[in-house]
Amino acid sequence: MGKVIALANQKGGVGKTTTAINLAASCAVLGKKVLLVDADPQANATSGLGFEIHGPGIYDCITGRKSAEEVIRRSPDVKNLSVLPSSIELVAADTELPAMEEGHHVIAKMLQPVRDNYDFIFVDCSPSLGYTTVNVLVAADSVLIPVQCEYLALEGLSKLLNTIKMTQGRLNPALQIEGFVLTMYGRNRLANQVVYEVQKHFGSLVFDTIVNRNIRLSEAPGYGKPVLLYDASASGSVNYLNLAKEVIKRNRKTK
Repeated sequence: MGKVIALANQKGGVGKTTTAINLAASCAVLGKKVLLVDADPQANATSGLGFEIHGPGIYDCITGRKSAEEVIRRSPDVKNLSVLPSSIELVAADTELPAMEEGHHVIAKMLQPVRDNYDFIFVDCSPSLGYTTVNVLVAADSVLIPVQCEYLALEGLSKLLNTIKMTQGRLNPALQIEGFVLTMYGRNRLANQVVYEVQKHFGSLVFDTIVNRNIRLSEAPGYGKPVLLYDASASGSVNYLNLAKEVIKRNRKTK
């Protein structure tokens, strides 16, 4: 059964979707069968891999109009990678999910029939801690948290960690923290201080790989490609391949 890993941080602009796209693609390139679920109404993970943001998607699955299997699309560019797309319609889910039967478990039930088809299912959450994000945390085995190497990066992390604890206590006791990944690193004193603080607070939960600030990472989504296909020699490509190797290695140890 595939491991479901939510990528979450309610602070926007921390490299969450960039990490979702490129970690998923890198794991696929390394031979793992991967599904990337776009659970953000901005649909940037969908468009960032070259898919249209119109047509059936996760909102249709949540409302019961379609099954996950019906809307999942295979990447034409990356072998072993599939996407469950999103669209702006997903905005309505935060108000509709609470009224549904077992509303906290809708996404978990949606993913259950396809879990055996993949080694990893990465879910790109919206930059909020609303009902849809909590739904993803209920469905997930673990949470991967991108942390930007900039001022105020740690601000707001306590809210996310409290939401994870609440989910563990009430809805998903098996939920774990997959790890913290440091993103947008620039070689300056402030970035180094953030790295130090995160490593000091979270220890072995922090991935060794640090994702450098890299213009190719910013450009690649505009071409609908992961950075590996856009520029394989870019530091971002190397960083996310290394991160994927860490994720795969960590999960090999836990099996």
